[in-house]
Formats: sequence, structure tokens, C-alpha cells
Amino acid sequence: MKRALISVYDKRGIVDLAKALVGLGWQIISTGGSFLELKRAGLDVIPIEEVTKFPEILDGRVKTLNPYIHGGLLYKRDDEGHRSTVEDMGIFSIDLVVNNLYPFEETLKKANVSHEEIIENIDIGGPSMIRAAAKNYKHVTVLIDPEDYPKVVEELREKGDTSLETRLYLARKVFNYTAYYDSLISNYFNSLEEVQFPDYITLGYKLKNKLRYGENPHQKAAFYVESQDNEATLALGRQLHGKELSFNNINDGSAALDMVKEFREPTIVAVKHTNPCGIGSGESILEAYLKAYECDKESIFGGIIAANREIDGATAEEMSKIFLEVIIAPSFSEEALEILTRKKNLRLIEVGELNIKGGQMEVKDVSGGILVQDKDLKDLSHDLKVVTERKPTEEEMEDLLFAWKAVKHLKSNGVVIAKDKATLGISGGEVNRFWAVENAIKRAGAKAKGSVLASDGFFPFKDSIEALGKAGIRAIIQPGGSIRDEEVIEEANRHNIAMVFTGIRHFKH
Repeated sequence: MKRALISVYDKRGIVDLAKALVGLGWQIISTGGSFLELKRAGLDVIPIEEVTKFPEILDGRVKTLNPYIHGGLLYKRDDEGHRSTVEDMGIFSIDLVVNNLYPFEETLKKANVSHEEIIENIDIGGPSMIRAAAKNYKHVTVLIDPEDYPKVVEELREKGDTSLETRLYLARKVFNYTAYYDSLISNYFNSLEEVQFPDYITLGYKLKNKLRYGENPHQKAAFYVESQDNEATLALGRQLHGKELSFNNINDGSAALDMVKEFREPTIVAVKHTNPCGIGSGESILEAYLKAYECDKESIFGGIIAANREIDGATAEEMSKIFLEVIIAPSFSEEALEILTRKKNLRLIEVGELNIKGGQMEVKDVSGGILVQDKDLKDLSHDLKVVTERKPTEEEMEDLLFAWKAVKHLKSNGVVIAKDKATLGISGGEVNRFWAVENAIKRAGAKAKGSVLASDGFFPFKDSIEALGKAGIRAIIQPGGSIRDEEVIEEANRHNIAMVFTGIRHFKH
């Protein structure tokens, strides 16, 4: 006789599954709440204690951790020695396990959850049981997802057993899931003592959706998301309109969202290929958009927009005048939605209130491993030092801080020219700083006169300052720290440029 062990936290579909199994001549063994659920449905079910010859103990902490269970799962049906052992010991075969684990992930997300409740939702017996079944997939079927119940029932009805292919698929699903489950637990324990760099690191992500293709059409791709992310992200955002997000949409949108979170005033960030092509702050989100648009009217075409305020009707009207791929915002007014949804392919993503979660780590793939570091979230407020004869005016200082926030998100070497809280010339990813300065000046054109500049790294030579002086730049913010700082400061004084050292740099590779 075939036997199934049903012990689930999520009880969706178990009554129908058990009825189907009983109808096919299977015997059902069950535990605790699952046993009661099946009994209430009028099914003949064997309590786990009759198999284990031992009661559930320790408030249910121990119920399936027993040789009669694991022996019935793990023995090889085609191994004469195994068969002889289980027969001698009176161990019955268990051919199907239906189990899903305590809701550790959901418990972590609960507001004001206690440490004790989190600990009690670490499943021990469940993972042991489904891993045992998955290890012996050649002989045992394991179900952890109600979505798979119908497929297994269908195979049992048609063939009398599940196929090896199905059992392997289900076993793989188990090991993927238990690895993810354990990653949540290990990361939680690391957080208790703020362990920054543990000896072993496991990154837990789950599939959100498969994508049409990757960065290029010949590349396959999918979007995996973190479990416990309480920061406003694309992963948690809600798509209100438009085509499915592509790989590049998600990558660019994430970059745009990270940038716009830097700013407290109403701000718009326009992005192409993860690089900002226009950033503007203003008294209204409309003013911010117009500033960002004016920075680079050509590059914004086909770009990604991120806002840190609700998109209203007036702003939507302006945005609708050009082709945009994606607009990301905390929310959209009804009028804005009415306007923007006229463009059937325009993707609109609502992410809720913007926030930055502290204590996050950043991971970069490198050949043969990963690099892990703190996110670049250092507060600048106490580190500023004016090093030139002329001090920045109040307006210049505001623009310097605006430009400093912007340059942080450029690939190094990066510089930003800005005025009136709007970028005028952006240049990033250059292999030397002088070229970055030249390109930014060229892009700003005549608007560079009277503006300010931010540089993500120090100036190794005074040549950049000379070029900036000729362009009419009035103030510079940079980390400082070059062996030629004195020469650079002297050149700034010669051009009556105010210069501020931050004491920190913003390299980005």
C-alpha cells in the first residue's frame, strides 16, 4: 500500500489532495492541525503517533523527527539491504510527503514582532523531512507547493505513480526553497549581533518574474527579489500601466530611484543606461521636471523618469509631450493617470513613500566571487571645509550640495555642473578627470558661467581648475586629498573660485 504523510502549515488544497489520494487507494498519515483538518473532512487518517510510537512533545517542536518517519522516507526501494533493515524494524515506506514550512519569512515582516515569536517560527522537522524525501527522489515524491498538487494527482491517476522527471523537479524545488529559507534565518541571526562580514554568506532571493530577455535580446533573464526589503523599490512597486518591464527598464529604474531618494525637495531624475542625463529640484514637481528636461532635451528622449513626489496633472501633461519608457513615483494623481495612460506602452510604477533603509550592504559580482561593502550613505553635513579665500554664497552652497548628491551616482571619473538646483552638464565614466571636466563644460555650454561643479574625486592637477575658471565656474565641491591640493587651491584663488572640501569621495565603478 502507498502511504502519504501530510503535515502542512498552509492548508490550502490538502483536503482535495487527500481525498484524491484516498480514492486511489493511498493511506494518509498526518500531524496536528493537518490531521484535524482532514478528520473534519471525514477522511480516514492515521495520526503520526501511531507510526512513530511516540507522542508529539515540547509544544509540537518534536513530532516527525523519528526513525520510523525518516527511515520510511530514506530507504532505497531497490536496495536489498535497506529493504531487509526496514522490514526487520517494522518501518513502513512513506512514498509521498506533503509539507510546507512554518512562515518564518512572513513572521519577519510583521510589525513589532518579538524575538521569541521569530524563533518559534524556525521550522526544524519540516526541512528535515522534505530534504529526506528530496534526497530519495528516485523513490519518493515531495510536495511543498499547492500549485503542484493537481499535476501529481493527474500523474497518479494516469500512471499509478509519478514520473522520475516530476520527482526530480519537485526535489530541486525543495532544495532551492530550503536554501532560501535557511538564508533568511542566517541573515536574521547575523543581524542580532550586527555581524557585518560573516564567515559564510548566503543571499536569499526569490523569483518575481521571468523577463523577455536580458540586457541584449540573445540573453535570457529573470527578476529575483529580496524577502525583507522595507525600502521603496521597484521590486515592491506596483505597475499601474504599460508593457512589462524589461531587464534594462528595471536596471535603469532602480538607478533612477536610488538617485531621487537623495533629495528632500521636489525632484526629478532622468536616466539613460543607469546614468543621469538630467536632475532638477524645485518648489513643485512640475518645476523640477522642467529643470531636468532642460539639462539635456535629446538624451531624456526614451529615458526613465523617477520622482520623489506625486505626479500631478500639469507635470503629466509636460511628460506626455515626449517619448519616455518608464515613470516611477510615490503616486500618481487621477488626472495624471488619465493623461499618461493614453500612451499604451508607457510604464507607470507606483512605489509609495520614498525612504532609504540604513545598514544595507552592496554586492558586486567579480570573477570568482563577490565584493561586499556598506552602501554609500555617509552624511556630509559635518565634513565641509572651505579651503579658498572666497567662501561660497548661500545660493552657491545649496547648489554645491545639490551637485554633490548628483555626482555620487555617476560612474567615476564623474563631474556635475549645476545652477539653481538643476544639472547643466553631466560627465561620468571618463578615464581621467580633466576629460570629465572638459565634457561637462562642453555640455553646459554658455550656461556654465556662474554655475558650480561637483567632482566625485580629488583633482590631481590644477589644469581642471584652470579650465573651470575660464568657463566661469564660481564654486567647486570635491573630496580633497591630492598631494597637489595646494596647487589646486592656488589656482582656484587665482580665478576667484570658492572651493569646498568634503573629506570623503564618491567613487563608483
